[in-house]
Amino acid sequence: MRKNKRVADADEAEIDLTPMLDVVFIMLIFFIVVASFLKEAGIEVNRPDDSKQDPSEATSIVVTITGDDQIWMENRRIDIRAVRANVAKLLASDPEQSFTVKTEPGASVGTLIEVGDAAREAGVKVVNWPAEEKK
Repeated sequence: MRKNKRVADADEAEIDLTPMLDVVFIMLIFFIVVASFLKEAGIEVNRPDDSKQDPSEATSIVVTITGDDQIWMENRRIDIRAVRANVAKLLASDPEQSFTVKTEPGASVGTLIEVGDAAREAGVKVVNWPAEEKK
């Protein structure tokens, strides 16, 4: 009788894992579905098409910032405080001109942002920042 009781206890001690596996499988499906709806935070970047011509080749106001943060416009060096006035003067003749800022290696980001802000204050609608040329 004692042996039969042990056999009966062993049968009762088993745990059925099927419901647990079902729950885990349902949770896995839930997390996969939820992950597909998540959108990563970031900014939208409008990349230029290769088929378009360089914006500096058309009638454009081109400003170059050298590696030592000198600002050149129309083949002359200008001060950061004079950028807005010079751009406004050039926009007076053609308000739809594009504005391009070219930088050389070593130019600081602060100067680049100041030039872009001055151009926006002068009335420029779009500031072009050309990418590096492929070599």
